[in-house]
Amino acid sequence: MSQKVSVVIERDDDGYYAYSPELQGCQTQGESYEEVLSNIREAVDLYLETLSSEDRSQFLSREVLTTSIEVNLA
Repeated sequence: MSQKVSVVIERDDDGYYAYSPELQGCQTQGESYEEVLSNIREAVDLYLETLSSEDRSQFLSREVLTTSIEVNLA
């Protein structure tokens, strides 16, 4: 069975940073998008291995909504 986990990837001057809002503390970084994507997949897998099946169900049942908003810089 597979489930989806939300992942946020941000780019900065040093490369990429990724984290999962559902899995507190599950985060990683990488020099390229491909590297950070691979790293966050591994981090999520390792994180989920530490949880009981009940905890896994609780964390993975959350719905995380994302959007972009326009801001005015004065």
